Amino acid sequence: MVKKKKVAVVGVGAVGVEMVRLLEKREFPLRSLTIFARSERKVEIDGFTFLVKVATPESFKGMDFVFFAGTEGAKGASQTFGQAAINSGCIVIDNGDDFRMDPRVPLVIPEINPEALAGHHGLIANPNCSTIIALMALAPLHKVAKIRRVVMSTYQAVSGTGAPAIGELEKQVGAWARKRRLCNSVYPHQIAFNVLPSIGSFKGNSGESTEEVKMRVETHKILDDTSIRINSTCVRVPVFNGHSISMNVEFVKRITPEQARDILSKTNGVKVIDDPANNIYPMPISASGKCDVEVGRIRADQTVRSGLSLWCSGDNIWKGAAQNAIQIAECLLSKSK
Repeated sequence: MVKKKKVAVVGVGAVGVEMVRLLEKREFPLRSLTIFARSERKVEIDGFTFLVKVATPESFKGMDFVFFAGTEGAKGASQTFGQAAINSGCIVIDNGDDFRMDPRVPLVIPEINPEALAGHHGLIANPNCSTIIALMALAPLHKVAKIRRVVMSTYQAVSGTGAPAIGELEKQVGAWARKRRLCNSVYPHQIAFNVLPSIGSFKGNSGESTEEVKMRVETHKILDDTSIRINSTCVRVPVFNGHSISMNVEFVKRITPEQARDILSKTNGVKVIDDPANNIYPMPISASGKCDVEVGRIRADQTVRSGLSLWCSGDNIWKGAAQNAIQIAECLLSKSK
């Protein structure tokens, strides 16, 4: 019997709301749940009203777990309050990207590298949403056949940017239906009926966006293998929720589509949906609101000797953020029994 825990969620945007929802849905052993944000207010989640309190360095005394619910690339809260929470004896699980590449901080997908949790110093980082979804499909295959090179193209939903982006897409679709002007403020261009090959910012001379860099460096850290050559193009698409990724993978050892399906069908957290002749394949609309990452379109990559092409979809707010963070806490609790 796990002792019930005092839990805090910092941030009540798209990810924070789902953290609150999933803590209940997954029957996390809650003794209490407190929500913190920049301003005090009341929020309603699934018919329950929560008082949101203003976060201060003293807010975390007596808490067991603190989840920082930053959206993609969000900075600030964990930098401001993370150390104070750790000093108060809390375990901090951070969904932002402030500490992901800090060598002292584990970057964890519980189904893939739970051993990284050993010896943590009170702070654990949640990987980028697209990295999580991609690696749920890639890591089991890498374990068997070792990946030499992977080329990925992501199709990322607006929910990854947060609630304002969801609202912007809704407004643009409504304006289009009423034959009115489509306005944008969250994104640099109209997102409705469009795709934007730009997620994050562009720094340096590589031509990569920060999101594309994350896909590479986080994969290397999680798989503990910097020899894998990784190239990605990250694209924002007019989908409300659910990221999808196309992957062309070259392996060191030959692996057939049949072997890959068998491996993935036995992988916890993965659901193989692969019958394209009958229009059955992963889609963001079917993966949204699901705990598993869906994988399909598994076929030989005809351009290399030992290669596969894959397509996967996953809920970027659940497995790509809130769910993975809670699973980290669950994993810690299971180890403490």
